[in-house]
Amino acid sequence: MSSRVYFADPRAGHRENLYGKLERLLEECGLGGVIAPGDLTAVKIHFGERGGHAYIRPTFIRRVVDKIRSHGGKPFLTDSCTLYPGERKEAVSALRCGIENGFDFAVAGAPLVICDGLRGHSARRIHVPGGMLEQGVDIATGILDADAMVCVSHFKCHELTGIGGAIKNLGMGCSSRTGKMEQHSNVAPQVSESSCTGCAACLKACAHDAIRIVEKKAQIDADLCVGCGRCIAVCEEGAIRIQWNEAPARVMHKMAEYATGAVQDKGAKSLYVNFVTQVSPACDCYGHSDSPIVADVGLLASLDPVALDQACADLVNQAPGLVGTALKNGHEPGGDKFRGVHPDIPWEATLEQAEKLGLGSRSYELITLQPKHPKGW
Repeated sequence: MSSRVYFADPRAGHRENLYGKLERLLEECGLGGVIAPGDLTAVKIHFGERGGHAYIRPTFIRRVVDKIRSHGGKPFLTDSCTLYPGERKEAVSALRCGIENGFDFAVAGAPLVICDGLRGHSARRIHVPGGMLEQGVDIATGILDADAMVCVSHFKCHELTGIGGAIKNLGMGCSSRTGKMEQHSNVAPQVSESSCTGCAACLKACAHDAIRIVEKKAQIDADLCVGCGRCIAVCEEGAIRIQWNEAPARVMHKMAEYATGAVQDKGAKSLYVNFVTQVSPACDCYGHSDSPIVADVGLLASLDPVALDQACADLVNQAPGLVGTALKNGHEPGGDKFRGVHPDIPWEATLEQAEKLGLGSRSYELITLQPKHPKGW
């Protein structure tokens, strides 16, 4: 059965701006049926890293917050601690980073809560029927205890999963540090000596001292590597690639299972919004944001995160690729933009597994938001 995905293109004018489109998109998608008066509502976002700029602007998040409040909900902004050491490794630093990036109460209109606690260990085990993880998934208590959730994601490429959207925001973003480690545990980057120039960019990016330069070639210590993938993203030579040590898409299967566990007890109390803008070649966890690989596509929303991510991927692939960016192949409309940046990543695997687990459907009906005025925006 097809799920409804609502789409607003990025065009705007004096009759209606993109903020107005976002507000209408939320209502068309059924926000009123998700939020009940008094609901403690998690607005799951990504705070961005210090130095990056591709994350969703806090002023857009303010519109989401105001809409939730208009239906009687009690919204709070939330994100989780990261696996790697950095600006968001624990709650104090994460909150400071979020505020510096504009997610302050005065701007966003809602308090900030780190959903997995002070050091990223506040979580409960959730069993996912049909899943591969016998011990279940380790989901942040701030997500599980919320009455409802609106998950707002920046859709982009990703160096480990090919794409990053609603499912990744749920799977990685709603898990504890233990859960993140479990998801990354099968990632084993290896160095191609013939391509490595010994520039040491990977060594500087590694937060776990897992890389050293030996005879002008990088070497990765598998015992110290946590599989975060930061070395892959900074290697301009493409010398570091993932070597899957189990089934090729196991890490993505785990992420789909974690995403399913994060919301399976919410029922119809979750709504998902993807910003397909500034579609960057890597995730927002770095202290920089590279040029987008396609022009802005627009905003999409759905009650089904699988259909939403599938629709976003389809629209990105239908767009012409931008030259002079990290996109190496697939520039033509219809070309695979995600493999054009990360050729070794079977990005469809996350969507396939999420559908098998019952998180949603890859089949969708795209409903385009029409201008309020007959003369257009």
